[in-house]
This record gives sequence, structure tokens and C-alpha cells, in this order.
Amino acid sequence: MTYTIKEVADKVGLSIYTLRFYDKEGLLPFVVRNQAGYREFTDGDLNLIHTICCLKNTGMKISEIRSYIEDVMAGPATIEHRKQILSAHRLKVVAEQQKIAENLEEIDYKLNIYSAPDANEQVKQELQYAVADKVNNHLENPYGAIDG
Repeated sequence: MTYTIKEVADKVGLSIYTLRFYDKEGLLPFVVRNQAGYREFTDGDLNLIHTICCLKNTGMKISEIRSYIEDVMAGPATIEHRKQILSAHRLKVVAEQQKIAENLEEIDYKLNIYSAPDANEQVKQELQYAVADKVNNHLENPYGAIDG
């Protein structure tokens, strides 16, 4: 079965413009055109587009995705290089996950403070500490009133 660019855009959640951009950037060399010059996509193409979206959504640069797709197009002889590309990218993704997890902990910490029965008192104490820190370092107090 084949699909038009509009059908593919709907199936994968990308705009037609994005698919055309990806094609122009060399990410879709596997997509062929029919006699009228229109792109015709297959289920196999959709699988590769899914991989491209995964790599893009996890922060891989277009140039790196292009290198990966070139390896895919070259066949099994490039498996080791593909593994290197994906392993290096995986390390970056895991590091990003760790940063996000740390940031989520801080967000949860603050939400717990603001949800506590003594939230007003805890926030006042945080503010008093921040103001005292400025004063102790001979700096202006940029904060508003401590009361409130």
C-alpha cells in the first residue's frame, strides 16, 4: 500500500512542510516519486520516518540523523557504525533524562512546600533567609516585603 504526503503527515503527526523539509535535508532518500512527480510512501517508509521522529524528538541533530539514514541506505555493512551513532545518542538521552529527573525533584519539592498546611510560614522563612543572605553580603534587598 502507498500513501500520499498528506496521509503520511496525518499518520505520523508531522506537517507536510516538515516532511518536505526532511526530504530536502536528505532524511528521506528512501521515498520514491511516481510518474507525476509526487512522493509515494510505503509502510516501510513510515517505519523509517518513525525512527527519524524518535531521533529528532530526543535531540539528535539533522546532520547526525542524515548520517544514520545514509548508513541504513547502505545496508548491513554499516551496522557497527549505526550502533556507534545510536549508542552515543543514547548516552546523551540518558544524561538529559537525569537532568530532567533532578529538575522534577525540585519542582516536586516546591509543590510540597506550597501544598503544606504551613506553606505561608515556610515561604516566609525562605524569604527571610534570602534577605539575610543579601544583607550579610552587603547587597541590596531586591525582594518585596517579608510580611504578607
